[in-house]
Amino acid sequence: MNKPSMKPSKRSRGATALAAVAGVAAAAVVLSVAELIGAFFTTRATPLIALGSTFIDFTPLWMKNFAVETFGTNDKAALFVGMAVTILLLACVLGIVAYRKWALGVAGVVLMGAVIVGSVITRASVKPVDAIPSLIGTVAGLVVLRLLITRLWRMQEWPDSAADVAAKDPERPATTRRAFFAAAGITAAASGIAATGGRLLSAARSNVAAARESLKLPAPAKAAAAVPAGVQSKVPGVTPWLTPNKDFYRIDTALSVPEINAQDWELRIHGLVEQEIRLTFQDLLDAQLIESHVSLTCVSNPVGGNLAGNAKWLGMPIRDVLKMARPKQGADMVLSTSIDGFSASTPLEVLQDDRRDAMLAIGMNGEALPLEHGYPVRMVVPGLYGFVSATKWVVDLEVTRFADSKAYWTQRGWSERGPIKTMARVEVPKSFAKVPAGKVAVGGTAWAQTRGITKVELQIDSGPWTEAVLSDEASLITWRQWSFEWDATPGPHYIKVRATDGTGELQTDKRADPVPDGASGWQSVMVTVE
Repeated sequence: MNKPSMKPSKRSRGATALAAVAGVAAAAVVLSVAELIGAFFTTRATPLIALGSTFIDFTPLWMKNFAVETFGTNDKAALFVGMAVTILLLACVLGIVAYRKWALGVAGVVLMGAVIVGSVITRASVKPVDAIPSLIGTVAGLVVLRLLITRLWRMQEWPDSAADVAAKDPERPATTRRAFFAAAGITAAASGIAATGGRLLSAARSNVAAARESLKLPAPAKAAAAVPAGVQSKVPGVTPWLTPNKDFYRIDTALSVPEINAQDWELRIHGLVEQEIRLTFQDLLDAQLIESHVSLTCVSNPVGGNLAGNAKWLGMPIRDVLKMARPKQGADMVLSTSIDGFSASTPLEVLQDDRRDAMLAIGMNGEALPLEHGYPVRMVVPGLYGFVSATKWVVDLEVTRFADSKAYWTQRGWSERGPIKTMARVEVPKSFAKVPAGKVAVGGTAWAQTRGITKVELQIDSGPWTEAVLSDEASLITWRQWSFEWDATPGPHYIKVRATDGTGELQTDKRADPVPDGASGWQSVMVTVE
């Protein structure tokens, strides 16, 4: 049915607002139908995940930094909220456009469908057939939009009135607002059911979480060194020396946590090598595994930030994998790629270093890797920021050269190499805390992976620098904690901290943002003594 010809002055009251509602209902159908059908495809085939991932890829560097600094590990939740608002506004506009000129509305819906399909098929490890859920969802949404907009057009022919509601003319269609809202409400309810059903069906079809829970890790050929009894700071409230899995920070580009069946997982090692190698998960289980405590740090961590953690990892030394492949002369970098398309550039010499024990990790703190931390396999490389080393859900290692290949973040303005900078932070008391006068316990953590920490100093206001008491050191590749007893006097005070690494180099006081190779500077916290 074509929109009837009539003057704007005769339009039904509030028709524009109802058209916006029709657009929102149609958008809900697109997403929910695609969600339901997508349960039979890869999770990256659903519109929200594909659009969100594409948005992340094309987001300007300054916006990504703002998201991490502002929302921290909740950056993905913030992205979903932003996407929801954007989709809501676009849906309203498309509904209004379709009401006023149907052909333009159709063009808009088709364009949005094309954007969704393009986002899906350009995802890593996604096949063209995975665009089917988005295509069907777009068609379903277009049909619903047509039905709802048609009702609005008929409302123009038959304005709402008491006579209209009570009309007995069999030729007169049911065109009241009540009928429109009933249709929109049914559509919304059906969309909710479809979306929920899709999630439940997807969860039922996936046995990855159950398989992870039942996985029994083999004993390492080389166990982790014994941890000294005094590694934990004596100051109450300081971060646990060993970070529990549930508290370990998570920063990555995966909008939806990849669910990989360990039995299907395979790692390809290729490029500038004498022999291409393919490893299965069983190959890792059968290998000579090593266990090691390693602290990891995100390059986005600001001065004094909490994007750092320490865990016990179990895995196969990457140097053993490279020995099998035999890198060719001239190679200086390994480009590791995740199943979600993320890539990291790691110096070849670091991965071959016997002292670092870089590994393909399968275990974390005595259990299989949590899904969000890379199950079934991830990279753990001591001494480098995660953006150039800690690839989760890793499926590809290409031996290459820095001159020939660029990693995900390098293409976006970050450095090619990311050695972790020396850093110390105050954890107790917190900034802006109020503490009683007298003896106040101050404590925190410092790190300089592969170099170790030999000294931590504090400065109260503009007074002299005083050494803190260092906790025992477990190794050069883990962080080290410290404590200090401060004789506090009433009033506002500033506590500043700095560390010296095992080479004798003092942590720089030069302030630098995380971009391009990590933040630097001395942390200062303000407390009030009462």
